[in-house]
Amino acid sequence: MQRVMRLSASDLLKERVDAAEEDVHFSEALVEAVVAEYTKPGEVVLDPFAGYGTTLVVSERMNRSAVGIELLPDRVTIIRQRLGGSAQIIEGDARNLAAMGLGQIDLCLTSPPYMSAADHPDNPLTGYRTLDGDYPTYLAELAEVFAAVAQIVRPGGHLVINAANIRHGELVTPLAWDITTAVAQHVAFRAETYLEWDDPPEWMSGDYCLVFQKGLPGETQA
Repeated sequence: MQRVMRLSASDLLKERVDAAEEDVHFSEALVEAVVAEYTKPGEVVLDPFAGYGTTLVVSERMNRSAVGIELLPDRVTIIRQRLGGSAQIIEGDARNLAAMGLGQIDLCLTSPPYMSAADHPDNPLTGYRTLDGDYPTYLAELAEVFAAVAQIVRPGGHLVINAANIRHGELVTPLAWDITTAVAQHVAFRAETYLEWDDPPEWMSGDYCLVFQKGLPGETQA
């Protein structure tokens, strides 16, 4: 991956799914770049936080086998309407991924739901539907999700996580760095790409693709 990738906010808006209430979807250009960099046609791409399905739609278009997990039933319905016949969407909680019986994958590409470190009672991992949000618990549970993903990524395969550092009033939550620290306990951190938006939202302090790689047999992950 290149160290800096320039992205267009107007292109993102054009790609927005009609039913979406906010821009919580990937840029298709970002998905295309990551999938092209880390997979070949026929290989398997997983998105455990599928959202509105951009990773699956683009991966399918690029002749990859795509699998997604999405918690919210209305989004699962939208994803199914967007997909062709080859991709698979599972309605479920990514925190239960280890029990889902998924086969080996070549790439995990996702953006987990965001949370600020303070004044955020809504729990991202329940679709913001419960008020038991706790930032350290959120990071620990994300780490567990990606530890489960690391178990099914082929040796040498990659996990790529899009995460931003976010502003909340005068506070900046270094979410991207906190996720990096949490996930790096389970799979080796390799690089980051800075996503340079031409018109970034005010809440965004910085946007990144975080690249992790599962070691080959005999390699250590540290």
